Amino acid sequence: MLDIYVDADACPVKQEVYRVAERYRLAVTLVANSRLTVPREPWLTLVVVDSGSDVADNWIVEHLAEGDIVVTADIGLADRCLKKGALVIGSTGKPFSEDMIGVALATRDLLSDLRGAGEVTGGPPPLTKRDRSRFLQHLDQAIQTIRRRRPEAP
Repeated sequence: MLDIYVDADACPVKQEVYRVAERYRLAVTLVANSRLTVPREPWLTLVVVDSGSDVADNWIVEHLAEGDIVVTADIGLADRCLKKGALVIGSTGKPFSEDMIGVALATRDLLSDLRGAGEVTGGPPPLTKRDRSRFLQHLDQAIQTIRRRRPEAP
């Protein structure tokens, strides 16, 4: 069965995930370091893990199966999930792929160094309507891709 895992603590597209998952009747697991308010739906599970670096990431990687979908903005988590055969979509709608993950990791490291040196301040820009639309489009495409690979998936 196809499942969607969401790195949920700072995920700005949870409502979009709920809408698509309900339409396709897919299970969604939100993984967070703190309790979140989520709809009470039988297909939706909230897993609250201990605080700490990579605890939520580790939980997701341990539980996902090949062909599942992961929603995250965390490039390191995306890399680990791709290596396990998951499809990974960033919260801005841009899918992660094996071809681009090396560049994304290098960019992340460079920006981290620049922030540490005080050269770059601030975080990513706010999510736009276009980002949300792109996210919905890529999530739908990912589900269709998996369905073509695994016809038994709902």
